[in-house]
Amino acid sequence: MTRWLVALLLVAGCGGLGPSVADQPNTLTTMGFGLPDEHATARVKVFRDRRPEVDLRVNEGALDEQQFLSAVAADDPPDLVYADRRKLGGYAARGAVQDLGPCLRRHQVDLKVFREAAVRQVTYAGTVYGVPDFFSVRVLILNNPVLREAGVDPATLSTTDWQRLAETTAKLARTEDGRLRRIGFDPRVPEFVALWAKANGADLIGDEPHLDDPRVVEAVRYTTGLVRAQGGWAAFKAFRDTFDSFGANNEFVTGQVAAMAMDSWYVNTIAANSPDADVTVAPFTDRQGNPLTEAGGQAWAIPQGARHPELACEFIATMTAADTWVTAAKARRDALAEKGKPYSGTFTGNRAADEKIFSEVYDPRGIRVLEQGVRVLQSVQDKAFALPPNPAASDLVRSWESAVTRVLLGQQSPEESMAQARREADRAITRVGGR
Repeated sequence: MTRWLVALLLVAGCGGLGPSVADQPNTLTTMGFGLPDEHATARVKVFRDRRPEVDLRVNEGALDEQQFLSAVAADDPPDLVYADRRKLGGYAARGAVQDLGPCLRRHQVDLKVFREAAVRQVTYAGTVYGVPDFFSVRVLILNNPVLREAGVDPATLSTTDWQRLAETTAKLARTEDGRLRRIGFDPRVPEFVALWAKANGADLIGDEPHLDDPRVVEAVRYTTGLVRAQGGWAAFKAFRDTFDSFGANNEFVTGQVAAMAMDSWYVNTIAANSPDADVTVAPFTDRQGNPLTEAGGQAWAIPQGARHPELACEFIATMTAADTWVTAAKARRDALAEKGKPYSGTFTGNRAADEKIFSEVYDPRGIRVLEQGVRVLQSVQDKAFALPPNPAASDLVRSWESAVTRVLLGQQSPEESMAQARREADRAITRVGGR
């Protein structure tokens, strides 16, 4: 047990699942995974059908990081953890998850068929600690009627020319009686700050944090400036919080937003709830005009001290196999068809799975936003970058998002706030033994 885990055990207590559960033979326990739809239930069923003697216990709900790390420190971990890939490197550096190389070779899991960006996220110091699950990217979503009404051709709106985008944003935004009525362009900060920094030629982290790099500072100044020009963060966020984003009267239908950067899953949300919405999906681009996107998603890992690591590895191999994904995709498509809704496809970390899904299962039902949008999403999958694993990943994300928020609130200048974030990041890495 590492020094860090010993310390965590002393301050956090157990937080595990209990040895009475974990020690039972042929029992698998998970943490951070749920069964919200057919993507999950159908894949779990594949495993249960193959191994009916296994008592699989799915501890539903999002991963509680402190509970997970405390359980590992107390030598009472689950057999499997389902986590944000950005944070997996931190768990690996802290000794909280196992090297999966040997077990993946035994189960003939070929990581070469997985997307490169996703594999980089689960590889720390040359060792693989997880297997990618879903794969998301970030794109632009444009509200065609609003843009055209303002005299803006949707085909010309991009993130390449920052000055022009700022001018277009001012043209599209609408304020009445001192209140924001329409967002011209939403840069989605602080969440998307890594994407904007990359578009400006900078990585937030590499071998060490680069949060105070002048190009990062410039990206923060620019994106927070877009928000400030549209009423400031308080008004901007308050207005955005009124959106019916997951309903039929979402912000595109009501004209409350003209354009925004967004995660790829929202294309499906629009198609399912507002299939007639006139929107265009476009690639995010860097300042040279090259398509650029940031990869996101989850991964499966086996905690250090898991009672049934071999069985857990078999579960991971089954859940992430191409044939299992296709089974889940068909189940999802059929369930949606019963409700008269389209199936937008399933984007996974497994390229072989995606090829089968989009050639054999994908069913857009003639809905334009899917037919157009999915082509764009497919075109950028292998152009995605991913933040590299870092021992203090969770702390780093908090440091730069907090820094951007301080700028949005007018509490600090971009230079001051990002310099503070860099100092916080350095301390976090030192604290977890990353230097």
